[in-house]
Amino acid sequence: MLEQLIEFVLNHWILSAIWLALLIALFATESSKGGKGVSPQQATQLINTEDAKVVDVRPKEDFRKGHLPNAINIPAKDMQRRLGELEDYKDTPIILVCKSGTSAGASGALLAKAGFKKLHKLSGGVMEWQNNSLPLVKN
Repeated sequence: MLEQLIEFVLNHWILSAIWLALLIALFATESSKGGKGVSPQQATQLINTEDAKVVDVRPKEDFRKGHLPNAINIPAKDMQRRLGELEDYKDTPIILVCKSGTSAGASGALLAKAGFKKLHKLSGGVMEWQNNSLPLVKN
């Protein structure tokens, strides 16, 4: 099977290159949906200088085990239903936080569709926040 794939790629290298370029473009487009990725340091700067609102999209149980200071919890599965809670923050920078930085984009895409403009995703999520020895609040 692998030999056939290699033979196909070698025989049809232009088609294979186009397919690869489309795949990369799709990945880039999908990964940019829902806001720009920010490092924990950039997130801290946004919070301190632009009064960014932190929205944690993890399940409530995970949120209670530890979350960024002053974060509000709106689990991703409830985002559509609870959009109204964020209405006052449409012109405020919003930092979306998940466990590892991979699932906040879907919530960000939903917020973008609802008219939120200043969306950011914490790259690496809460795990990266902890790796940088930044504080978590438990409740």
